[in-house]
Amino acid sequence: MIQTVYTIKENKRLTETVYKMVLAGDTSSFTAPGQFINIKLDGFYLRRPISVCDWEENLLTIVYKVVGKGTEVMAELKEGTLLNCLVGLGNGFNPEKSGEKPLLIGGGVGVPPMYGLCKELIKQGKKPTVILGFNTKDEIFLEDDFKALGAEVYVTTVDGSYGVKGFVTDAMKNLDYTYFYTCGPMPMFKAIENTAVTSGQYSFEERMGCGFGACMGCSCKTKYGNKRICKDGPVLEREEIIW
Repeated sequence: MIQTVYTIKENKRLTETVYKMVLAGDTSSFTAPGQFINIKLDGFYLRRPISVCDWEENLLTIVYKVVGKGTEVMAELKEGTLLNCLVGLGNGFNPEKSGEKPLLIGGGVGVPPMYGLCKELIKQGKKPTVILGFNTKDEIFLEDDFKALGAEVYVTTVDGSYGVKGFVTDAMKNLDYTYFYTCGPMPMFKAIENTAVTSGQYSFEERMGCGFGACMGCSCKTKYGNKRICKDGPVLEREEIIW
């Protein structure tokens, strides 16, 4: 856990409720895709945990959805604003287990961390396929960014307004893959668990207090004992999860 002050370089709206924020500052503490930061906002007691979409030297990108008062404040922050952040948090994805044809599945606000993972897998010479799941066409974001990396991309919408009609599992059924990675809501996870034919890793979305394992507020039971989503996760392997 490292405390860093970042400067907002960009805070751009992607859809009606989704924003992309680029921060300038030290990124040396990030070691794996799927890690997150915890942002302190004036007037709020608890920090806001946000998954990292991408990072490079001295630049960090997050993509977040406005879902409450905290993220409403974030959406109004201007370029040049300083943010106090705890960085390099969590246990990210392990790309080494992917095999040659990994499948990446992101649902809604679970899409952003899959971008950094996709970028790393392609860098390693792998050929990832990506499924992005949304409710409707108006909610879609980052599709072109994944395609620009060179990934094969499928988009599903529940109402059928774009791409494959239905859920991410409807796109999974006919795909050939060696391993899977996913981030999104729990109902999506349970559907994937009933559909997936390989091992994989799940990145859990959970309410957090401290974000670094001290408060024990996000503990969960696994087959190998209790684990803290913020510290031991948010990524857990399929074989250890108790549904």
